[in-house]
Amino acid sequence: MDYTPKQIVEELDKYIIGQDKAKKAVAIALRNRYRRSRLDKQMQEEITPKNIIMKGPTGVGKTEIARRLAKLVGAPFIKVEATKYTEVGYVGRDVESMVRDLVEASFRLVKDEKVNDVISKVKPNVDKRLFDLIYPTKKQTVDGVDVGGEEYKEHIRQNLTSGKYDDDYVEMEVKEAPRAFEMVPGMGAEINIGDIMGGIFPSRKKKRKLTIREAREILNQEECDKVIDMDATKSEAIRRAEQEGIIFIDEIDKIAGTSSRSSGPEVSREGVQRDILPIVEGCTVNTKYGIVKTDYILFIAAGAFHVSKVEDLIPELQGRFPIRVDLDNLTAKEFYKILTEPKNAITLQYQELLKVDNVNIIFKEDALKEIARYAEEENETSENLGARRLHTVIELLLEDISYNAGGNHPMTDVIIDKKYVTEAFKNFDKDHDLRKYVL
Repeated sequence: MDYTPKQIVEELDKYIIGQDKAKKAVAIALRNRYRRSRLDKQMQEEITPKNIIMKGPTGVGKTEIARRLAKLVGAPFIKVEATKYTEVGYVGRDVESMVRDLVEASFRLVKDEKVNDVISKVKPNVDKRLFDLIYPTKKQTVDGVDVGGEEYKEHIRQNLTSGKYDDDYVEMEVKEAPRAFEMVPGMGAEINIGDIMGGIFPSRKKKRKLTIREAREILNQEECDKVIDMDATKSEAIRRAEQEGIIFIDEIDKIAGTSSRSSGPEVSREGVQRDILPIVEGCTVNTKYGIVKTDYILFIAAGAFHVSKVEDLIPELQGRFPIRVDLDNLTAKEFYKILTEPKNAITLQYQELLKVDNVNIIFKEDALKEIARYAEEENETSENLGARRLHTVIELLLEDISYNAGGNHPMTDVIIDKKYVTEAFKNFDKDHDLRKYVL
C-alpha cells in the first residue's frame, strides 16, 4: 500500500505512544521505498535506503516501531540481536545468516499469500481425502458388509463440512519433519540436512493419530503444495527480501567498543562490526532459495548505549546509518496513555484473559493514573524498564485476582480504583517483591 508518511505515523499511533521523531524517521524511510519503486530501473539502482539507528532505553518502543512498520506494509521482517553473531572464523552464527533468515521470512510470507489464493481450489480434494479418512469409522455394516447408501455418505460429508467431526480422531500418514538446521563452524553457511537428503531419498512417512481439525490443516498444505509454483514463489521471495526487506539489529551497542580503546573483547566486537559492514553496504549472499543482493534492504539498528556511544561504532558502520534518532524516556503521562489508548493496551489484554474465568475487571481512571505514577517512580528509583514496567506492576496488582479466578460462577465485576491500587502497593518491598516479576 502507498501510505503517505502522515498515514504511516497515524497507523503507528494506534499501537505506540510517543516517540514522534522515531515514527517520522521510519515513515519517511518507508515512503521513500514507494517513491523509488515508481522510478525507472536505472534510477532505482542509484537510490539506496537511508538506514536508521535508534538510541534509547529498553521498553520505549524501538522494536515495536520497526515490527509494526513491517506488518503495516506486509514486508519481510526479522529482528536479530547483534550479540548472537561472531567474527568469521569463530564458532557461532555468521552475520550472513541474518540475510538468510530474512529470505526465509520472505518465503513464508509469499507462500502464505499463494496458499490463500488456491485454498478454495484445493478444497474439493481435501474434503474427499478427509471423507476417506473418517468414513471407515462412521460407516454402517452388517456382517462386515457396508450397508451405508449414498444418502448416508452425504450425511457424513455434511457433518464434515459443518465441523461436527473436527474433534474426532483418525489415523493418517504424514511426512516426517526434516532435521533441524546444523551449523558448519567457521564456514559462513548453514546446512539443512533434511533438504540435502530430501533431494536424494523420498520423504519418509509415519502414521499418526490426529483430529480431523489437525488432519485438515496438513491436507490443505499438501494439496496447496501440489498446485503452487515453488520456483515462482522462491523468485518472488528473493525479490521481496531484496526490495522490501527490513532487518532490525537490536543491541548494537553491545558490539560497540568503549570510548577508551583497549585490547581483549574490543577486538571481537570490532570484528563483528566489520563483518556486518559489507551486509549493510551491499553485497550478495547465498541462500537456499538463490543469491540475494543486500543493497536495498532497509536496516534499522537500535541500542540503549548506556556504557558506549554511537560514536564508538567503527566510522564505516556509522556512515551506513545516516539517520539517528533519540527515543525519550517514558513519563507518567505516557504510561497513562499506554494503559488507555493503544488497540492492544495491556489493561484490555488482562480484561480479556480474566473474562475467560468470568471475572470482569473494571479499571477506574484514578487507578490508571496511580498505576502510571507508580511505574514512573519505579523506573526512576530502580532499573529503567520503560513500558515493560507496566507489565510488572499490573501483574502484581492482579496477582490475587488471577490466582483466585476460576470455577463456574457467573460473571463477577471487580472494580480497580485508586484505593485498591494504594492498598496493593502499601507494604511493598521495592528491593525484592517487584524484581521477582522481572524476567
